Amino acid sequence: MPDRFIQGLCPRCQYEYAKGDQCENCGWPLEPSKLINPVCAICGEKPVLKKTKHWYFNLPEFSEKIKSYIENNDRLPSNAKNFSLNLIKEGLKPRPLTRDNKWGIPAPFPGAEDKTIYVWMEAVLGYISATIEYFDNLGKTEVWKDFWFNPQARSVYFIGKDNIPFHTIILPALLLASEEGYNLPWTVESTEFLLFKGQKFSKSRRIGVWIDEAVKVCPTDYWRYTLVAIRPEIRDTSFTWDVFLEKVNSELNDTFGNMVHRVLTFIFKYFNGVVPEPADFDEDDLQVLNMIEKTCLDVEKFLENFRLQAIVSSIMGLTRLANRYINEKEPWKTIKTDVRKAATTGYVSIQVVKALTILLYPIIPQTCIKILSMLNLKVEDLSWKRIFGKISVNHRISEPKPVFKKLALEVIERRLGLA
Repeated sequence: MPDRFIQGLCPRCQYEYAKGDQCENCGWPLEPSKLINPVCAICGEKPVLKKTKHWYFNLPEFSEKIKSYIENNDRLPSNAKNFSLNLIKEGLKPRPLTRDNKWGIPAPFPGAEDKTIYVWMEAVLGYISATIEYFDNLGKTEVWKDFWFNPQARSVYFIGKDNIPFHTIILPALLLASEEGYNLPWTVESTEFLLFKGQKFSKSRRIGVWIDEAVKVCPTDYWRYTLVAIRPEIRDTSFTWDVFLEKVNSELNDTFGNMVHRVLTFIFKYFNGVVPEPADFDEDDLQVLNMIEKTCLDVEKFLENFRLQAIVSSIMGLTRLANRYINEKEPWKTIKTDVRKAATTGYVSIQVVKALTILLYPIIPQTCIKILSMLNLKVEDLSWKRIFGKISVNHRISEPKPVFKKLALEVIERRLGLA
């Protein structure tokens, strides 16, 4: 049997569902014989060791080159760098290229007709073959080389921490072994684990939520926002329904959605849906306008460094500032005594809405398209190049409508068939 079909207790972290080639909990490479109390993952019986012939990739030969690549790559997150250097320090071992498997890519080596290629060898090289096939289908046969040999090209890999060694050690080693000058991974964005109520997701043990179930619960934007907001960038994060409801109801609906609706409703009601001309800006107005620019610059920096959690935090910071600004200005009252002052509040506030729509578009695109329609703007207005542009005076907006709905736990359970 392929070693991945053997599972048991990891001798390193004591995880009871470790597989014969790697522990999915601590990420450490394993061999079936190293597992404690190994069993067949299919039938649960104790496996019997048998000798079989395999072909190996001489991974230790590239230890020094890989070590240099990792140590000199300041873009690698600390978990990827430290984990990889520890593996090298303990000593890399030859990696089997073949498996006794009945399905998969046939091994091309003479005498290996009954073998297939180990999935992680062909999988990482699949990044290159997929690029080749993509441009072949476009009739641009040689363009793929621009992505893999041009020094200015950068490849970024978004993975879970259990896949670190395949992208920081095996893929670079395979590329180096070709001696053709391939670009090595520019960075490997390796997140920690997202847990479900403190446990590892497991389809066989029915722990977690699956994508076909998720879309029955609520719109995809709700999931996209929550998963980015709790992305396990530094340590394992546990998904719970309480966390999900807090992100959807408190942050999306009450903080962001409510602010958007208040601003657009105010302008639609008191200025006939036309962006009013502001008077001179006071200190509070300038603080908000300056915060828009600062937030945009911060988000740009966070994007370049793949700090997605920080993006959400920064965006919500601007949203909360806008809510405080509106609460303190009370334009629905000011309109009765000082129309110009109320107009200024409306003008400043709608600039926040426009900026937030652009900032949040990569995270909640369907919602932002709805807001864009109410702002009476075009999709091209979501361009990052227009992030600092203002919605002009006398621009007409459409009638506003709420963009989110609150969720209740009992509704979620009913839609999942749990109630």
